Amino acid sequence: MTTLPSAPVLISPAAQTIFNAGEQGPLWRLISGQVRIDHVQGPSRQLMLLALPGDLIGTESLCGQAYRYSATALTPTQLERVRCTGADDPAHWLRQAVLQQHQRWQDMAALRTGQVTQRLSHLLRLLGHAWPLAQGDDPAARAHADHIRASLPPLRELAEVIDAQHETVCRALGRLLPRTRKADTARHGLRVVRALPDAARLPMRPAHPFFPSSSRQVS
Repeated sequence: MTTLPSAPVLISPAAQTIFNAGEQGPLWRLISGQVRIDHVQGPSRQLMLLALPGDLIGTESLCGQAYRYSATALTPTQLERVRCTGADDPAHWLRQAVLQQHQRWQDMAALRTGQVTQRLSHLLRLLGHAWPLAQGDDPAARAHADHIRASLPPLRELAEVIDAQHETVCRALGRLLPRTRKADTARHGLRVVRALPDAARLPMRPAHPFFPSSSRQVS
């Protein structure tokens, strides 16, 4: 079996279509990034699986068929074309694809069942993020959380992948990747003020005899 070393490389930004169902094309191997494989029906799409680095996509081409599903970059991706030049090449890559599918089905089960926080944490791992390092109040942890948030797909995409409501995903994301006060201030344009504990509050000054307090009736 031989694969040409000069196989062309495709670089795709996030949200860009790599191929559509019904098109004819080559077999691709994902070098970096993540690709969603969807069953598209009119304006709606149903996620079938999430391809990860090292995975093969477009395996229908090995059988001389058109792509059955559509492929879209979930994150910025890099793919290489796999060229079959030997008689045994198609069978070899089909075996690789079958072995790959079992792991991806297991990943999809983890992304679609259980608590939303568990689903989201599994997705963060598949995206290559060490989210446990973002837990804690120290500056390094908060900076790591901000870095992960900045590199994530839009909230709508995350909700579609784990099959959950936007609001639920937003709350789960807040638990896994706590925001810094600086990030909250920049996002909402608010000044964050920490309330003092009761013991630290200063006693109220007594009302001036000539300027009664607002709680006192003025005759």
